[in-house]
Amino acid sequence: MASLPYADVDHSLRALAGRAEGFGRFAVGGLHGPVYFVTNLSDNGPGSLREGCRRKEPLWIVFEVSGTIHLSSYLSVSSYKTIDGRGQRIKFTGKGLRLKECEHIIICNLEFEGGRGHDVDGIQIKPNSRHIWIDRCSLRDYDDGLIDITRQSTDITVSRCYFAQHDKTMLIGADPSHVGDRCIRVTIHHCFFDGTRQRQPRLRFGKVHLYNNYTRNWGIYAVCASVESQIYSQCNIYEAGPKKKTFEYYTEKPADKLEAKSGLIRSEGDLFLNGARSYLMTGVECVFHPSEHYPTWTMEATSDSLKAVLQICTGWQSVPRPADLMIMKMMKKSYSTWEYWETDLTGDISEEVFSGKDEKTLVQAMVS
Repeated sequence: MASLPYADVDHSLRALAGRAEGFGRFAVGGLHGPVYFVTNLSDNGPGSLREGCRRKEPLWIVFEVSGTIHLSSYLSVSSYKTIDGRGQRIKFTGKGLRLKECEHIIICNLEFEGGRGHDVDGIQIKPNSRHIWIDRCSLRDYDDGLIDITRQSTDITVSRCYFAQHDKTMLIGADPSHVGDRCIRVTIHHCFFDGTRQRQPRLRFGKVHLYNNYTRNWGIYAVCASVESQIYSQCNIYEAGPKKKTFEYYTEKPADKLEAKSGLIRSEGDLFLNGARSYLMTGVECVFHPSEHYPTWTMEATSDSLKAVLQICTGWQSVPRPADLMIMKMMKKSYSTWEYWETDLTGDISEEVFSGKDEKTLVQAMVS
């Protein structure tokens, strides 16, 4: 039976930090800060998600409630934040998250549905943002993109996400005039693109590594390489519906060049089902290899088992919120400063120290 990576990241609250595979592998989110508890579903105000995301210090943000947060405007996320939906079911509607000029962001186990308005994406990453990991999110039905990554934003991993009911799914690279997007590097793995029409993803200028994704029943194409882009497609499953063309190439002229160019796609170990056709171009020897940028990644050969697992285990999952071992370790040893959070995580934890105390009580004790 196929299995997904990251089997141990739910053992403790902060085990996600620095554990992404691929280009986003250095994202630590709010590892070195306290836990912030979202206590209501309000768009703004005390105890809201927006209140936590605007703070400047590192925070590991968790939810005490389940339900829908209707955003009247983009919710801007500042640097060194983890938005961790484990243990609850949180859905965003109206608008989405904006990651603008920030770094070290982890977004985990959330739902995005029904975003309305011009240029409204589920998760918009621009400009100049880096070290980002988006994991186990469900995204559907936004007026623009579900996840858009543009304007020199780089070192990003999107994993175990579910995409559905959408047209322009994922744009990476703004347009031919933004030649600074040559720096973009994104890894997309173990995701399920379920009937989305196009852009799974569409790339300009940058480098994208796709592996162990399942894309089915697209409406125009599955993957598109535009101006100067390089896509390494490895052990993905492409199952066509009525439209059979898997890989598309768009020719565009970069602002600093005289000649128009398309991108390049290299396919290795991909499985094409139901008449899907690759239409690969020549010149793939020029495409980057992931091993030039990171040493390892968890991948398996395509199979019916992999396809089945990706249909079940992508997107929001009903998983409990893990305990915060950093809090527990501090309470056990009576540390009084935050400095030790990032250094002392070894050894056994005595359960009797925490008898009768929930995690929120422990956090409040540490910051009081």
